[in-house]
Amino acid sequence: MYFFFSHLSFADSCYSTGVTPKLLENLVVEDRTISFYGCILQFSCACIFGVAETFMLAAMAYDRFMAVCKPLLYTAVMSPQLCTFLVAGSYTWGIVCSLTLTYFLLALSYCESSVINNFICDHSVIASVSCSDPYTSQTLCFIIAVFNEVSSLLIILTSYVFIFTSVMQIPSASGRQKTFSTCASHLTTITIFHGTILFLYSKAS
Repeated sequence: MYFFFSHLSFADSCYSTGVTPKLLENLVVEDRTISFYGCILQFSCACIFGVAETFMLAAMAYDRFMAVCKPLLYTAVMSPQLCTFLVAGSYTWGIVCSLTLTYFLLALSYCESSVINNFICDHSVIASVSCSDPYTSQTLCFIIAVFNEVSSLLIILTSYVFIFTSVMQIPSASGRQKTFSTCASHLTTITIFHGTILFLYSKAS
């Protein structure tokens, strides 16, 4: 669990590092410009670590499922090799998504100067200031975003349905409370992370 938490913290720190410095600069200086390639780089970094964080949370849900529902098999199944594979897979998929979306953004043509009505360089706002038709890029972004959100949430919800079922079969209240406490920090992180994503993109759509 702490191995996953360390990488989750790393991914979150990298995401914040890519976005926060420019945001803080914009709050204190009058010149709020960003270069085109700086904007693309900011989006690419945010995409890599945002997607990686999404699937790391799903991997952690599976880890909690094994710990609660299959405790005798936990050590054998959740080996260091599998944990490393799950984390590496999260980063790799984040890089694949970022490179794909960045490529289609760079394939668009842009005007000399554009105003981005957002505090970060998000895909939708970059595509919206393109002088060419961004339909393909926006459609691809929508498909990737829906796939990432639905697949990760499906893993998380399925894991916690089994966890909840197993916990409710524990006869003692203290035993149930102790088991739930091992999942509390993960559930809190999921609620904040996915709740923010769903709220922002539902409002944007």
